[in-house]
Parts: sequence; C-alpha cells; structure tokens
Amino acid sequence: MSSIIKVNTVQDTDGNNIINENANTITIGASGDTISIPAGATLANNGTATGFASIDWQSTIVTGATHTASANQGIWIDTTSNACNLTLPGSPSVGDQLIFSDFKRTWGSNAVTLTLNGSKYQGFTSPAPVYDTEGETVHIVYSGSTQGWIPINDGAVANEVPQTYSIDFLVIAGGGSGGETIGGGGGAGGYRTSTQTVTPGGGAITVTVGDGGAGVSSGNGNNGANSSISGGGITTITSAGGGHGGIAGSPGTTSDGGSGGGASYNGGGVGGGNVPATVPSQGNDGGTGNAPDTAGGGGGAGAVGGNGSPSVGGAGGNGTSSSITGSAVTRGGGGGGGVRSGSPTQGPGGTGGGGNGRGAGGGLPATSGSANTGGGGGGAGYGPSSSGTSGSGGKGVVILSVPTSDYSGTTSGSPTVTTSGSNTIMEFTSTGSYTT
Repeated sequence: MSSIIKVNTVQDTDGNNIINENANTITIGASGDTISIPAGATLANNGTATGFASIDWQSTIVTGATHTASANQGIWIDTTSNACNLTLPGSPSVGDQLIFSDFKRTWGSNAVTLTLNGSKYQGFTSPAPVYDTEGETVHIVYSGSTQGWIPINDGAVANEVPQTYSIDFLVIAGGGSGGETIGGGGGAGGYRTSTQTVTPGGGAITVTVGDGGAGVSSGNGNNGANSSISGGGITTITSAGGGHGGIAGSPGTTSDGGSGGGASYNGGGVGGGNVPATVPSQGNDGGTGNAPDTAGGGGGAGAVGGNGSPSVGGAGGNGTSSSITGSAVTRGGGGGGGVRSGSPTQGPGGTGGGGNGRGAGGGLPATSGSANTGGGGGGAGYGPSSSGTSGSGGKGVVILSVPTSDYSGTTSGSPTVTTSGSNTIMEFTSTGSYTT
C-alpha cells in the first residue's frame, strides 16, 4: 500500500537527505507538478538516470518548403519534392538541442538550409548553413550567445558557415616587341583587374607572369606572353600578351594582343588590335604608319597608339594607373614607332613603361618596355645595319591585395610582400602561388 506525504519539504531529521530504505520506488510530486531544486543544491546521480534532456522525436514527417523547429525536437525531413528551409528555435537556452535527419536520403538533391532566427551558428551569424549530404543526420546543441548552435554530430563534418574575404587582383601580361626597319611599336600586355571572394582553406591561387616579347634585328617581332590567375575557387583571369609591331615591307604583319602593335611605315598599314574576344577590353589598338618615314605606336592599356606623321613617329598609347599597392602607379604603356633617318623624330613610349622608337644613324636607340609594367618595346629605325634591334617588351606583373586580418602568409614564388593601410599586398614578378 503506497502512501502520499503532502508537505512543502521532505527531509530527514538532520535536514539533509530524503531517506527511505525499505521502498523500491520514491515518487515525488504528481503529474503536472514542478519539482524545484533550490539554488546551490546539487542533484547527484549515483545510479542510472532516465528521461533527462531527452529528444522528443516528432511523428509528423516534414515535407514542406519551410518548417520552424522547437527546442529538443527530433525532426525527420523529407526533401523528395522540394528543398526545405528549417528555422531554428527562437531565444534558445544553453543546452537546448535539435536533431534533424534525411528521411528519404534526398538532401543531396534538395538541401536543408537553416534560418538562424537571431542566434549564431558556430560563432557566426552568416552565411546560412546548408546541409546537402545524402543520408545526413545533424545533432546541434545551443552553447550560449558567444558561439551559438554547435554541431556535435554532423555527417558531412564540413564547416557550414565558412567565412569569406575579398581579394583585389591586377593582372598584366608581357608587352610585345617593336618591329624592325622603321617598325611599329609593340603593344602593351593585357591589363585586367578583378575583385573576387575566396574562402579560407579554399586552396592555392596559381599566379603566372608572362615575359615580354624579345626584340628583333630582322623579321617579325614577338608577342608578349600571357599572365593569369587560377585555382583556389576563383574565376580564372587571363591577360593576353601584347602584340608585336609591324615590319618593313609587310604592313599587315602587326599582331593583335592585349594591346595591338603599331604598323610599320610601309604603305601606312593599320595597327594591330586589342584582342577582340575579350570582354571587358584589356587594352587598345596600335597606330598606323606614314609612308615613307614613320611607323605607328603600339597600343597602351589606357589609350590607342599614335599614328605616324611625316615628322614624328607614332607615340605609344599611355598606360593605366592603379593604386592597388597603396600608391598610384601607371603601367601598360605602348612602344613608340621607329623612323627613317633625317628629320623625323622617334615616337616616344607611352606612360607606364612603353619603350621609345628609334631613328637611323645617329638617332636615339630603340628602348625596351620597362620590366614588370607590361610596356611595349620601341620600333627599330631604318635597316638593321644602322639601327640595331627593336626594343623588347617589358615583363608583366600580377599583384594581389588582401585584408591583413585574413592574410594566410602562405606563398610560393617569392613575391614582394608589403602592407598598406589594412591590406597586405603581394607583388609577383614570376610564377608563384598564394594559399587562401
């Protein structure tokens, strides 16, 4: 026969413990009662405890596009027909739990996205966690306001709230060389900028830096080589090498490139063009020649190459300024056009590393594009015997700027690393990599 004691507090005679050595079961309170444990007291378990912090598995299968969970629920989610947006409990308490499971093994096709409902998830408020692994079961516990919900069992074991940051890129290809025998100036290497979002741990971004085209004393000039960035979860960016300048007797031998080469004097040929398939544009067209004395300038990143005139070789097109390193620097100038001996003046190189054209005999020599600007080389003067070699194109450069707080410090290829304000800048002058 059971007994019921109706009192406010049950204690033994010394006021410490409930003692009942004869009964197998002690029932405290009735259904619906709240059993209160006083502040400072410890509920010690020296045996087996059941029914505490249990998960209440729901009998209704979630199939809708949205569902709001309550604390300490177990939820089956069937995404056979559609993805599901699961809203986590509002105003959770430390220790609150939630388990949700792929009922039909369809999360790989239709994912479950969590709405955080004002709480953090693994310490962050964004992005929204997405679970998309077939057959996955996720068990999360609320740890408090600092870190919020923490997965203690996650089939995919992935970080579902990866934190991203942006990288600014400047990618300049190698410049083209000038042409020989009153040759056109070389075009500047392609000039491209980009800002992209990366994820820490997303892998290595490979950097390729293109060489400038070699100068010539006879025959066609040489295009510059491409520069590029790729890998690491970014969209590949490729800048085309600059086109070489035209040569005597063949006004059509100028080349397209990041910027086009200038035409030779012969017949007033049309300069080479910017690579037409590239959007946005990487540079500009080269200038035309003027028979019989002057050649056109190579195109620059910021302007077309100048046309030759009876008195002056075409000027190289000017480059473009960038402050990615923290200060404004102009790069990507086109090479100046060469001229015949006599009164014509050699075409000057464009601002930003373009080489000067050359005159015959005692004229100024053709100069090469400046290194790591992608500048075009200057065109040669009249005849290889008196005018030497055309200017080579300048080597390209690739520059990355990242927030210093996110900079991983993992590079290859020995870039020059500096800081400006809150950013860390890596200047690559040869092939290398940066790992996010």
